[in-house]
Amino acid sequence: MNKRHCLKRSFILSACVSALFASFTPSSETSNDKLQHLSAEQDNQDLDLKKLSQAFGHFIGRNLKSPGISFDVEGVIAGIRDGYQGKPAPMSDQEYESAMNKLQEKAYAALAKENMAAAVVFLNKNSREKNVKEIEPGKLQYMILSEGRGDEVQAHASPLIHYTGKYIDGTVFGSSEEVGGPITIPLDQTIPGFSKGLVGMKEGEKRRLFVHPELGYGMLGNLPPNALLIFDVEVVKASNPDSNKDATTQEDDTDDDYDDEDDFYNQ
Repeated sequence: MNKRHCLKRSFILSACVSALFASFTPSSETSNDKLQHLSAEQDNQDLDLKKLSQAFGHFIGRNLKSPGISFDVEGVIAGIRDGYQGKPAPMSDQEYESAMNKLQEKAYAALAKENMAAAVVFLNKNSREKNVKEIEPGKLQYMILSEGRGDEVQAHASPLIHYTGKYIDGTVFGSSEEVGGPITIPLDQTIPGFSKGLVGMKEGEKRRLFVHPELGYGMLGNLPPNALLIFDVEVVKASNPDSNKDATTQEDDTDDDYDDEDDFYNQ
């Protein structure tokens, strides 16, 4: 199953469903002694089940929100009530799966279209900002945050860098700090906007890149479809080829914990 399919299947209610199961399942770190201690404490306390039930419903409700989808809240409540009472479902599991997949596809496409439009507007406006330069008109922009004085990053190199990746709203989706950075990035194995944006940077230079979806992940990867990406990058070393093997090993070791990092190497 490819990454795009995985993303779409988890597009709706994934956080809600996962958290629902988690709320009923003790963590692996919970010992029997802790459980016994908690049980003893609960025996001495009166739980407000009505309040807890409302809080549980509130938890479900706030996790129903998904981009491009508006659920009938009253219908959801009725479905919960009917399911709890053992009444027949309004459609079979197979029908539900098929309908939900179609809804997810529609919402995913709508979000992709919305994100692409937002990226075009942002880059058009950003091109008129002071100190913003364009590498590819309307597709790749940058601004220098701090000048460098060392060697320049060359095409096809593997520079050692610090970086932080953000969405258009400022939300951070990844950084070298999360993997114990700085990290070595083989430019031939990363997204075009990132590799082209680094070429010419000097050691010690800090640069902010603005990457159009077509030079980013587009509809692929673990990120929202057609997301405009903003990277703050600092070049520590213009070329660090000797660490490529170590970087690959580190990537394998952290694969389960940091999937977004994989996208740098799998385009």
